[in-house]
Amino acid sequence: MYRTHTCGELRIENVGQSVTLAGWVQRVRKMGGMTFVDLRDRYGITQLVFNSETNQELNDRANKLGREFVIQIVGTVNERYSKNANMPTGDIEIIVEELNLLNASEVPPFTIEDQSDGGDDIRMKYRYLDLRRACVRKNLELRHKMCIEVRNYLSNLGFLEVETPMLIGSTPEGARDFVVPSRMNPGQFYALPQSPQTLKQLLMVAGFDRYFQIVKCFRDEDLRADRQPEFTQIDCEMSFVTQEDIIQTFEGMAKHLFKTLRGVELNEPFLRLPWAEAMRRFGSDKPDMRFGMEFVELMDTLKCGIFPVFDNATYIGGICAPGCAVYTRKQLDQLTDFVKRPQIGAKGLVYARVQEDGSVKSSVDKFYNPEQLEALKQKMEAKPGDLILILSGDDAMKTRKQLCELRLEMGERLGLRDKNKFALLWVTEFPMFEWSDEEQRLMAMHHPFTHPMDEDIALLDTDPAAVRADAYDMVCNGIEVGGGSIRIHDPKLQEKMFEILGFTPERAQEQFGFLMNAFKYGAPPHGGLAYGLDRWVSIFAGLDSIRDCIAFPKNNSGRDVMLDAPAAIDQKQLDELFLKVDVK
Repeated sequence: MYRTHTCGELRIENVGQSVTLAGWVQRVRKMGGMTFVDLRDRYGITQLVFNSETNQELNDRANKLGREFVIQIVGTVNERYSKNANMPTGDIEIIVEELNLLNASEVPPFTIEDQSDGGDDIRMKYRYLDLRRACVRKNLELRHKMCIEVRNYLSNLGFLEVETPMLIGSTPEGARDFVVPSRMNPGQFYALPQSPQTLKQLLMVAGFDRYFQIVKCFRDEDLRADRQPEFTQIDCEMSFVTQEDIIQTFEGMAKHLFKTLRGVELNEPFLRLPWAEAMRRFGSDKPDMRFGMEFVELMDTLKCGIFPVFDNATYIGGICAPGCAVYTRKQLDQLTDFVKRPQIGAKGLVYARVQEDGSVKSSVDKFYNPEQLEALKQKMEAKPGDLILILSGDDAMKTRKQLCELRLEMGERLGLRDKNKFALLWVTEFPMFEWSDEEQRLMAMHHPFTHPMDEDIALLDTDPAAVRADAYDMVCNGIEVGGGSIRIHDPKLQEKMFEILGFTPERAQEQFGFLMNAFKYGAPPHGGLAYGLDRWVSIFAGLDSIRDCIAFPKNNSGRDVMLDAPAAIDQKQLDELFLKVDVK
């Protein structure tokens, strides 16, 4: 056999045993007539000892070992003289008696250690080496454990895991599809699913009642830290349920995962915020609730006919940063530059310091008298030492989003966004539709199968933009980790929804006829939710990006630099698919 134990298994009680280990050489240290080798496998590291006094030839061979050589050894477990409390195996070492070289290795392009000297690009190119690092491996182990817990939890509640197809028809709403040409059907294409949305609804029509799937989804969209072209959802659907039933079920699952995987007890019900309130208080539909700094609207306080910037604004809002009145002019200029970045787009920043004596000094002192600044302080409930930061604009929603970015930046600077602190909430009552300047029409904010709130259905005929959706998102630490809705199960209401979204009856039938036809055969009331597994794992692991909890991720350009994909294909393959490539 190649090994009797793993490299993370042996302890002081194994002293005196003859063992066989196999793994990779982490490092080699030569000390006089002795050579120490750290041997690594997935389970840990064990120190090996070679002694020239007892076996010169074996010690000489050990001296020739390099990093990442694959070896097998036979030896005896010995109590370590200089113990290492930082290693689980730090009380023992192996006195080596046999050494077998299983495979040599070239010098790796970066060190296989937690604190690696490899940048993102080179680590992604040699991802199979990067995965040997314990810190990356632990993320995938955490992912595995989360999947096991999810499956067990939902199975115990009567959910069935059902696989849905990877090759489906293209849909016009949402992000761009990845398309796949069909050789057997020339000129026609499959699409990779953005989610199993319509398929899980069909499972409800089929009477499956409670469905889930840990499933790959695909969206051809620009990438960022929490987005990949292929990602994994914990996809769920239930029949004969209300929004409350779904929230209770999956809030329970979230609490279970935090308790079993992080040892964190979340005993209180999660906060619930209507979308409009979340936008008003935090400028975001995924607010980070680990800290305060809520928005204060200041139109009635600062719109006084004396400062044109505020007088011409349709929204003025501020946040209060505790203890930041000591900020230097340089720091304040940095904040101004931050909000003026193109991706944020504010035109400027107004600030006011609350001095230790309670007086207020601001960047607009020449426009406002001390009494007006005192009113500002009172409205903001600011204390001595606080810094008031104010943004204004002619578009309330846009300005709130800019103020949200400033709030998050201040939370980061003040160390308030602790990755070991978790604040969860539900955001509810989303708008049913949003206006698209590009399409010049209303678009579904979630998808066209979302049910309106019952009390708003009448507005579909008179004021569709005011309709609220029976939808809900779960948010953790400012990240949307899951979202869903009650679905439309009435064919007439679904037809009305397609009409509002600009679908002709013919186009609706062409794109979604399979679903609308199925509804004619008795669709139950149903709803569901999908969690982003990658995002969940990254939060639990304390990562800034989802890439390190995915075995083989893409880079920010959507490329797999390890496999060098996407890539051109042979002309023969193009001919078989009846495709002609015209890259301009």
